Amino acid sequence: MALLSNGEEESKGTELIQDSFKLLKASGLNFVGNVEGKDIPHSLVDVLVTDGFTGNVMVKLSEGVAELVFGFFKEAVGRHWYLKLGAFLLKPAFRELARRIDYAEYGGAPLLGVNGVVVIAHGRSSAKAIKNAVRIAAQAYGEGLVEAISARDHASKGVRQAAQ
Repeated sequence: MALLSNGEEESKGTELIQDSFKLLKASGLNFVGNVEGKDIPHSLVDVLVTDGFTGNVMVKLSEGVAELVFGFFKEAVGRHWYLKLGAFLLKPAFRELARRIDYAEYGGAPLLGVNGVVVIAHGRSSAKAIKNAVRIAAQAYGEGLVEAISARDHASKGVRQAAQ
């Protein structure tokens, strides 16, 4: 788990980020520190913590950049017959890439900090995305996500209280 900030150093970020860093560091969770926006595509961590506004901007920027890059690629391929042939031969690889970065394949992301399973889906979600969001929610419920977080939270509170 990492915290999204404008620098890797503990002293970087707004007051909220710095306070969050201290809380996460003391939580007993597998917190590795701050990561910058440039690190997000490299999947350095499984969980990235940020506020809702920043996370929403980050997700929408990522979607826009992906659409732009795919559009540039299609435009470039469309200019020459031999590039069209090459793209045709690579079609399975392009489908796999599109599947890996398509938000509809995942459906949504869990909202943590509530006593229940909540999956946040995109406002313009397709039927496929909603189906996958429901699947993710059912999976989180079935695997006891809330109970696991609650048990971990109670254990870390005990550690913090003992340290005081």
